[in-house]
Amino acid sequence: MNLNFWLDTFSLWALLIALALGYGVGRWLERRHYRSLREREQALRHVVALNTRYVPEGVAATSAQLVSGGVVISSDYFKTFVAGFRSFFGGRFRGYETLLERARREALLRLKAEAEAAGSTLVIGVRFHTTTIAGSTTPSVEVLAFGTALTQAPLAPTT
Repeated sequence: MNLNFWLDTFSLWALLIALALGYGVGRWLERRHYRSLREREQALRHVVALNTRYVPEGVAATSAQLVSGGVVISSDYFKTFVAGFRSFFGGRFRGYETLLERARREALLRLKAEAEAAGSTLVIGVRFHTTTIAGSTTPSVEVLAFGTALTQAPLAPTT
């Protein structure tokens, strides 16, 4: 057997090992991020975020402040490699769907944390803005969540 055969075989094995490593590390990081999201969503569940434009009935707001939360999340090389095949055949690609879901949830959590730091438990007019980051070797997405955090007046006692 000649040297070219061994070099080609080594290149193939190196690619397969890199893909397997990318898959394993990517899944581990994704699971860890989902766990973090669930924990922080539970901790911030008292901060309500609504997409309504108007102050809900029964809420007396004393002040308002713009709050936002932004995040940039990138895909791993394994998902990018598989996406190349998926784009050839067409159809849904769940790997990118989870990327967008994680980015939206993270941006909303950061918005809620900023609202809580401002002393608010209610955010209205929540909107999302999504942008793809061009020029990188792996697909990246930026998600910005923004809204109006309301500081509520204490409830008056009813008689």
